[in-house]
Amino acid sequence: MEIKFTVNGKKYCRDVSSDTRLIDFLREDLNLTSVKEGCGVGECGSCTVLVDGKSMLSCLMYMSEVDGKEILTVEGISKNGELHPLQKAFVETGGVQCGFCTPGFIMVAVELLTQNRNPTRGEIRKWVEGNICRCTGYVKIVDAIGLAARKIREKGEKVEI
Repeated sequence: MEIKFTVNGKKYCRDVSSDTRLIDFLREDLNLTSVKEGCGVGECGSCTVLVDGKSMLSCLMYMSEVDGKEILTVEGISKNGELHPLQKAFVETGGVQCGFCTPGFIMVAVELLTQNRNPTRGEIRKWVEGNICRCTGYVKIVDAIGLAARKIREKGEKVEI
């Protein structure tokens, strides 16, 4: 089947099998390796990407579902070669540890900060509850998202997708 879609701002038209998962296409065809397969059943959040601005688990999506849609991965959030404020904050707070789950957390946080530039710690925890981290205990991840939100507000910026 032929589908048209956008990934990180670049338009694609590809002939794909109806049973090709989005995660496999992103990793194998586009070499976007930030998208990780942790569980393959939608439980860990490591494969989270934004589809039309909404957090989605790419291990549970088929390519037929992204026809006409815009997909954003962590590779697409930096601008002009500079890390996104969320990426900087994860490094600054030590929220990355092994880093396997980090892209999924960042993508969920991008969606959160597009909707709420001033989330409470409780709101951040609620947003990230679908993502699993086995290293950090989540405190540094919540700290990173809070720090990024504060820095974005201080600069008077908006998080745009």
